[in-house]
Amino acid sequence: MSKIALGTAQFGLPYGISNTHGQVNRNELEAIFQVARSANISLLDTAIAYGNSEESIGASDSLGFEIVTKLPPLSGAETSVSQWVQFQVTNSLTKLKRNSVYGLLLHNPSDLLGPYGDELLTSLENLKRDGLIQKFGISIYSPNELDSLTAYKPHFLPDIVQTPLNIFDRSIESSGWLARLFDMNVEIHARSVFLQGLLLQPATERSTAFNNWSSMFTEFESWINAQQLNPLAACLGHVLSYPEVAKVILGVTSANELKQIIAALSTNHLRAPQSLQSLDVDLIQPMNWEKS
Repeated sequence: MSKIALGTAQFGLPYGISNTHGQVNRNELEAIFQVARSANISLLDTAIAYGNSEESIGASDSLGFEIVTKLPPLSGAETSVSQWVQFQVTNSLTKLKRNSVYGLLLHNPSDLLGPYGDELLTSLENLKRDGLIQKFGISIYSPNELDSLTAYKPHFLPDIVQTPLNIFDRSIESSGWLARLFDMNVEIHARSVFLQGLLLQPATERSTAFNNWSSMFTEFESWINAQQLNPLAACLGHVLSYPEVAKVILGVTSANELKQIIAALSTNHLRAPQSLQSLDVDLIQPMNWEKS
């Protein structure tokens, strides 16, 4: 079974800094699924917040794929968190045309630290008990979120943690959390492998907003040239070099893109030099790019 999983934000939104195709249409989605099956890709990663991604998956031939979806953040207006969770999950299952999903993640793990955190956690445990989900977990932007959770809820143990991991952003590793989660038998899903496509863009197409880090991009280009790799293969090989990672989530906008990814996969998974990593959140966290 492939370690590659399909991210589906592009199935419901025109997502990604390098996405020039917009939202994936129905015919292309079916073609993507066909290529994925041929490569033994068996997991789809989606979310309630990804526009109409869940509906698109449900309307397509998605049999044979396991699905991970995500709850949106609590708004604070919920009169009953347990009823809200039940409604959200039931609605997702209806859209996906499934009786259950493999995983349910919290898009905002800090909700567990709020006044309704215990009720939220109990609701997730009940969904698992009732067989509506196999596993529950959290989607994080930074390992600092794990520090906060364990400080206030020391006995909380998610089944799945989804985290950014790429050549520039290795904070999940440098924080020690990658090894800790693996030792706790937590299933680790890596996303943002291409840093929303930024690491795949030629210098001529890269926004001037990233000029502050031009030396890093230059070093990255020198390294991949020395290794006779293209950016795609370099980014994939780097993340796949971590044995702790169970799934690598990749978003595509066409079947051809997925074919290129599959062709770039090899058994030679090369870890990038330590000097290429950054802790600068203005670079490694896309939510900050507008501020750059």
